[in-house]
Amino acid sequence: MKTVNLEVSCKTDGMQKQTINPSTLLRVNGEPFDKLRMPRRVPSKVEARGRTIKFFTLGCKVNQYDTQAMRERFIRAGFRDIKNGKKSDIYVINTCTVTQGADRESRYLIRYVRRNNPQAAIAVTGCYAQSDSDEIKKIPGVTYVVKNDEKNRIIELLSKEQHYKEINWHNGLGKISNFPGHTRAFLKIQDGCSNFCSYCKVPLVRGSPRSKPLKNIIQEAEQLVRKGFKEIVLCGICLGQYGRDLDSRINLVNVLEALEDLTGLLRVRLSSIEAGDVSDQLINMISRSNPTCRPKGKLCRHLHIPIQSGDDAILEKMNRNYCRKDYLKLIRKIKKYIPEVAITTDVLVGFPGESDKAFENSVNLVKKISPLKVHIFPFSPREGTLAFGFKDRISQEIIKKRMLRLSNIAESLSLSYRKKFLNKNMDVLIEQRNKKSRLFWSGHTDNYIEVIVKSSTNLKNQMMSLRLGRIFEDCVIANFS
Repeated sequence: MKTVNLEVSCKTDGMQKQTINPSTLLRVNGEPFDKLRMPRRVPSKVEARGRTIKFFTLGCKVNQYDTQAMRERFIRAGFRDIKNGKKSDIYVINTCTVTQGADRESRYLIRYVRRNNPQAAIAVTGCYAQSDSDEIKKIPGVTYVVKNDEKNRIIELLSKEQHYKEINWHNGLGKISNFPGHTRAFLKIQDGCSNFCSYCKVPLVRGSPRSKPLKNIIQEAEQLVRKGFKEIVLCGICLGQYGRDLDSRINLVNVLEALEDLTGLLRVRLSSIEAGDVSDQLINMISRSNPTCRPKGKLCRHLHIPIQSGDDAILEKMNRNYCRKDYLKLIRKIKKYIPEVAITTDVLVGFPGESDKAFENSVNLVKKISPLKVHIFPFSPREGTLAFGFKDRISQEIIKKRMLRLSNIAESLSLSYRKKFLNKNMDVLIEQRNKKSRLFWSGHTDNYIEVIVKSSTNLKNQMMSLRLGRIFEDCVIANFS
């Protein structure tokens, strides 16, 4: 039997599927989730030393970071992290609740583990555990429910006798020393959100904004660089709010300035940032720091700035705190001062009251900003949010048609952006063998163009100057320059 690492990472923001198909939605190391085989029996109680544990992660980069932070705590306590199909004593499922589909995936995963390993202890944590702990408790086999503000004390719970119990202690922002299975390391510097968009549960499950002290960020980054990571992706629930809760009055730009001085680190990328948090100071920092302008520059020419809608009336109902004109003005300023910058974005389709005209306004705004990628996702009514009670719901049939149309437009815009770089030499950080062909290696430019190059040599984690040749599907085939 082929053995695989049983860590799942399922991106749920931007999800377009409305129903669960485990063989396509849930994948583990590229293998369909329903083809995995798991052990049937494990002991119910063992001593901590030598005890085995497996992790499943659904959702965003912050969740993936949180899983690694929990993993390292367990390993330090004497637990053994299982990386293959062998049996495990404990399963930790780090859930997501950004959409109804994410909730369904979380429940499916819990039941899958229980069905295949009925005597294992199952700890459920993450945003779904935070928002619907009572519902999770009803699922047979769940041993522990650990909320987001309890994650950094999870080991104290699971080291005790195996009976159901909830704990409620304050949680820090976590710390990691490695990010196995990845070439780019995620570093969480912020958690929580106070924007309260009318459709979003994140402030309810992640709490108020909290920032990691700058000295802790630098220490963590230094450790990751010592492990061989050449690119760090700064992540947070609302990254642009970094520092507002700290007495030192620092901000995101101060973090970037400190990381620029870190020897051995070649790239720093921002995961996502809200339009209102993109300051002139940040734009200037990226403009003078990126590798094309300064040889030792490290900041990637890539900003993921969600749109959500291009219609002012819908934006107001969403409580997005900006208008169409403001967003377009910001993108034009960014492109003026950061040449060849890649813009990626999110668009929510089918928000209550979204007329055909309102949707066309979103389409037109997407066309004007010409993004490299657009994450398109349908409105999902989330209990506890303001939009949950909104009338004028859009039918699923209309939503699907709109998503398909916007997806086709987004693909065309992506193609146009990538064509600008053909026959140019670009620095590419090679990340892994291409999933479709083992003859090729895959990586990204600093402006987030996926590049593949043919080689029989192991190129993983190497920064290479490649000449971009021709478009192939959603990537570019390159040659050695």
